[in-house]
Amino acid sequence: MTDSIYACYRSKKPAPLEGDLEVWWIPQIPGEAFRWPVPDLVAASLMLDALASYDDFQLAQGVKGDYCNAGGLSVFRDGEWEDWYDEETGDDFDAYRERFYDKWN
Repeated sequence: MTDSIYACYRSKKPAPLEGDLEVWWIPQIPGEAFRWPVPDLVAASLMLDALASYDDFQLAQGVKGDYCNAGGLSVFRDGEWEDWYDEETGDDFDAYRERFYDKWN
């Protein structure tokens, strides 16, 4: 699928910089993760909510028979992508979102 819009985007995406954030989403496990840059934690939360809602919408509309999805947030540190966590509390992004969700909505 080298001629897809997503493949074209990925091939032209600039190299990540220290601290860059990227949402990852696997719409059907096992499967390859869809990855998209986000500017901040609020945008990451909104994108993850939208991707989850879209999968649920597709199920309700009969587009998908079922699904098992997963998603999260990565940060670029020391030349590698790693799972994001709150450096003060050690919370992963799900726990962080639960604490701050009301502030973002």
